[in-house]
Amino acid sequence: MSTSGETKHPKDMSVLISGASIGGPTLAYWLNRYGFHVTVVERAPGLRPGGQAIDVRGPALEVAERMGVLDEIRRQSTALRGMSVVDDDGNELSRTTEHTASGGRIDSPDVEILRDDLARILFAAGGDEIEYLFDDSIATLEQDDNEVRVVFRSGTARTFDLVVGADGVHSHTRGLVFGAEENHLRHLGSYLGVWSAPNHLGLDRWEVLYRMRDGDQWGAMVMSVRDNTEARVFIGIESDQPPARFLPRDVMEQKRLVAREYADAGWEMPQLLKEMWDAPDFHLDSVAQIHMDSWSRGRVALLGDAGYCASPSSGQGTTMAMAAAYVLAGELRDAAGDHHAAFAAYERELRDFVAANQEIALVARAHIQQQRAADTDLIEVLSRHEEGDFARVFKKVLAFRLKDY
Repeated sequence: MSTSGETKHPKDMSVLISGASIGGPTLAYWLNRYGFHVTVVERAPGLRPGGQAIDVRGPALEVAERMGVLDEIRRQSTALRGMSVVDDDGNELSRTTEHTASGGRIDSPDVEILRDDLARILFAAGGDEIEYLFDDSIATLEQDDNEVRVVFRSGTARTFDLVVGADGVHSHTRGLVFGAEENHLRHLGSYLGVWSAPNHLGLDRWEVLYRMRDGDQWGAMVMSVRDNTEARVFIGIESDQPPARFLPRDVMEQKRLVAREYADAGWEMPQLLKEMWDAPDFHLDSVAQIHMDSWSRGRVALLGDAGYCASPSSGQGTTMAMAAAYVLAGELRDAAGDHHAAFAAYERELRDFVAANQEIALVARAHIQQQRAADTDLIEVLSRHEEGDFARVFKKVLAFRLKDY
């Protein structure tokens, strides 16, 4: 290891990345390309299945193109043709082939893809030189001016020049270095659940949003995926209670919570809830943001949701993670081993972009609340996304440009 203040060529530097979803494999790809020795640790036994349909937009499209994976991402996209809204009895209230609730405008260059499909593409792009440690995680880490000493849950101890936490909104790396989650997480008043199910509705590249007329919950959304061979189910639960008080840790308890909240729901919800019990990829979590004064401390930095989650309401989490991974890798290369300079430049490049994306989530939530209060059709709300507050905040987002590293 180097002595304090000494710079090192990338080929002499080791970087540990915690998390193998989107940001982690993207960062691993670029760091490996620049000559760093890269290790990725992931607590799951392999690439995690399931997850939302996510959007690759703007600078993330450019990053994907530079990685040579954009065509494959487009090939594996959801390719939705449109959406409809139904009531408790299954009556169609409205439909459109211009928008979807999950992916936005159909005619945009953006790509909607399942999270697990994108993760597999990014993982494969990295090649064999990147070391992946599955079914393991960071148990402890200690750092000084020269190195980071990591002990893994498996008991293995190793040292690295740098560590990057790309392990999500509930980042364990962040907790070890920056303290308790409640100091950084801002719950936005709702919870999002998702699971896979058979496409028993026979949806053909289509999305159906079920709008409950009674009760406190907003309903459900079902979309066909993977060439209509399966479906993904999304539900929302409104609650201002923070995760520590509201959300059980046990997955079966979480499923019981969803079942209770939707016990009186109509449409196809009884069947969808029945399929939830056997879904191996069920996930329920807070719709939340992460706000931090700094994304790094010493030789440890945070990436994506771990450092600045905007929440699913923004539709920009994937774009932020991929763009930020590209920027962080480029700044580390250009800094020639000076992580202080690299981390500072990383934040300068991205702070305004992150703030604008987090604002999108707040604007989107306000619009949905207004829509529910006024009993306005969701499709009408989607058609106004290019007006007013949305136009103002998207102008900030679109001002961001990737540097050439």
